[in-house]
Amino acid sequence: MRRHIDYYFLILVGLLILFGTLFLSTLSAQESLKFFGNTNYYLFHQLTSVVIGLALALILLKIPLSFLKKAAPVLLVINLILLILVFMPYVGIKFWGAKRWISIGNNTFQPSEFLKITSVLYLSALLSNRLSDSSKKGLTSLIKKGYYNFIKIFLPFLFLLAVIAIILYLQKDVSTMGIIGVTLIMIYFAARTPFWHTLFTFISGIAVLFLFVVVEPYRIERLKTLLNPESDPLGKGLQIKQSLIALGSGGIFGKGWGMSTQKFGFLPQTMSDSVFAIFGEEMGIIGGLIIIVLFLLFLWGGFKIARKCTDTFSKLTTVGISTWIALQALVNIASIIGLFPLSGIPLPFFSYGGSHIIAELIGVGILLNISKNG
Repeated sequence: MRRHIDYYFLILVGLLILFGTLFLSTLSAQESLKFFGNTNYYLFHQLTSVVIGLALALILLKIPLSFLKKAAPVLLVINLILLILVFMPYVGIKFWGAKRWISIGNNTFQPSEFLKITSVLYLSALLSNRLSDSSKKGLTSLIKKGYYNFIKIFLPFLFLLAVIAIILYLQKDVSTMGIIGVTLIMIYFAARTPFWHTLFTFISGIAVLFLFVVVEPYRIERLKTLLNPESDPLGKGLQIKQSLIALGSGGIFGKGWGMSTQKFGFLPQTMSDSVFAIFGEEMGIIGGLIIIVLFLLFLWGGFKIARKCTDTFSKLTTVGISTWIALQALVNIASIIGLFPLSGIPLPFFSYGGSHIIAELIGVGILLNISKNG
């Protein structure tokens, strides 16, 4: 029976994109005027990225899922090569002490944002293929089945996580590493693999992240700032302190659209990391709760699509994309309200930045494709 795309999910994503773009139009005006002499510079760049993302989403809506499954390893290899090119002289760009960007003319490109989608596709394809092979072999013995799962499924999964962890650690992007790691663990768990595999990976991942944090002094400082932002209110604690001031001054109903005062040089990173704080200031607690509900509905809608899938690859891919975008929103919002260390993770569909919004729209295109053909 021919299915239609999930129109409710499409409307939900449309609302997130619309709110994000409209809000950025007022938020970015002051910075655009300050640095480029016109109020629409950043908005134009964001709209260009949205158009590119929507075009790619439309293409991926039409691509057969079987082709995506076959192409997943190639896409991951290309992405890993791009991640390595970041370290090449005259190719990689360094900002804030980290090399994560590739220069393309007057623009930059962040390969790690696309690793979120290529790693999801690759792991989903790997697990669906290996689990299918396992059932075809008719492994009835628990010992043989356990051996097969360990050698053919668990070890490749650990190897994938290790490669991603090493590359992103060298890029000083532990936050993205954590987002991808949790997402891939969620996919592995959803594939109904042995539970001890997931438990072992999760505990090991926490240990590795803790190790990566303690070996870098600035990450320790972020934890200290989270626990006591008043220790350095004009330095390391400035962003979290001003974020809380913005949210608190917004009250229940907010100051009104475009009426923020914190965006005028008081709060750092207003267009990227701190966009939710400004939204809360202008739209109040009610507005902030609406955004949180929209992302929760996004997660629920994605899992609803996954439940209807008859194909393992489609189901696991849907779980992965839904988890990645919802988890990223959770981490961003939690860091702004002081429940998580500041991480530099953008708020999906809202924060300024081309690479992340293009990757997110690609993910949406795949989800809509799966809702129709999965």
